[in-house]
Amino acid sequence: MLNLLQRIGKALMTPIAVLPVAALLLRLGFGDIFDGQIAEVMKSAGEAVFSNLDLLFGIGIAYGLAKNNDGAAALAGAIGVLIAKAVYTSIDSDVNMGVFVGIIMGVLAGILYNRFHAIKLPEFLGFFGGKRFVPIITALCAIAVGVLAGYFWHIAQSGIDMFSHAIIGLNAFGTFIYGVLNRLLIPLGLHHILNSVFWFQLGEYSYLKDGVQTIANGDLHRFFAGDKSAGIYMSGFYVVMMFGLPGMAYAMYLSTAKASRKKVGALLAGVALTSFLTGITEPLEFLFLFAAPLLFVLHALLTGLALAIAQLLGIHAGFGFSAGLIDYLINYKLSTNPLLILPLGVVFGIVYFVSTYYAIRLFKLKLFEQSIQEKVSPDNTEALTYIKALGGAENIRLTEACITRLRMSVNDSSILLDEDFMALGAKGVIRPDKHSIQIVLGTKAESVAESIKEALKS
Repeated sequence: MLNLLQRIGKALMTPIAVLPVAALLLRLGFGDIFDGQIAEVMKSAGEAVFSNLDLLFGIGIAYGLAKNNDGAAALAGAIGVLIAKAVYTSIDSDVNMGVFVGIIMGVLAGILYNRFHAIKLPEFLGFFGGKRFVPIITALCAIAVGVLAGYFWHIAQSGIDMFSHAIIGLNAFGTFIYGVLNRLLIPLGLHHILNSVFWFQLGEYSYLKDGVQTIANGDLHRFFAGDKSAGIYMSGFYVVMMFGLPGMAYAMYLSTAKASRKKVGALLAGVALTSFLTGITEPLEFLFLFAAPLLFVLHALLTGLALAIAQLLGIHAGFGFSAGLIDYLINYKLSTNPLLILPLGVVFGIVYFVSTYYAIRLFKLKLFEQSIQEKVSPDNTEALTYIKALGGAENIRLTEACITRLRMSVNDSSILLDEDFMALGAKGVIRPDKHSIQIVLGTKAESVAESIKEALKS
């Protein structure tokens, strides 16, 4: 189950990856940059994505879960979402599953593809065998999901509403809990599942679209739909990613022996700049996650605190991808009190720096002993080296990657050595179970995965 949840978390990144473009188009369509027909076109293009998040989730998750990311699974996911929605709305027009119908049908389509993509039917039905069978069986399952949702989703919806009101009712403390959990779930890759609830389902905002009353769910969707009360579960991340983590990186640099500072400084400068500009934090976080887990707990607590204080200060700033400088500038005019992020960020940068620096000294934490290694550069050689470190081609079952992690399914992960991956430039290694291993490489993870796939084919 943990492995499945991790794969779902990874698959969620596929539909989420399109949101920066949609958010940018919406931003350009607000009328202060362009006006007239151009603004209307931009706004309509952005809304087309946000209005069909359930469909995008169904397609993206099915595609992400399917073996070899086959398009037949994506087609099945889309069909499943369309059928399930049509069925449950015909039973009860008040039912609104939001992105959950996309998540459910995406997971089902991915699982069904992996189970039935090679099925053989009797000769007279041979045309419907193999991959063509997947959309058929998914459609039948979608009818069942639609019927169940039509009659029983109001019970689940009541539970979601209770959870939403409970978290919202806790005010800043609820936001603090979310921020802490968001970081603590990163090692397991489950933070995307948590985010999907808060960013795409929590709360609702009613607005007019083409003269029709439309409902936007989730902190992110509501923010870009124009809800000024949205953004509380995103605002504080700007403080952490633009200021806090770079401050932590500087403390690590000063805590490194002078003989190693040149190599350490080059590495830390790269990952800190990535965090500041784009909000991608895993390359930096995994540098100390396993070497000094105490620092990661400190980071999680400070993240929760940053989100809570941002809410108390009335800051409402959303993002389409992550809370880096690029999103900050793009969404500045849509935000409420965005200027307060800068002084608050400076304060948290200092807090991160001081607490990290003295924690390293007080607890005598050792960092970067294995992280600073020479990397193998040629792609083919690198792929072959990874295959060797993974126990050879015979030990590899499946090769996947998300933005920063190489996610491998293997016959036996216990025979693999962490130091082999560290020597290749890995920032951390996670072993969810005997048949799974995740190697944190940073933004090169996807290219390494593709190189491994090509090498295995040949």
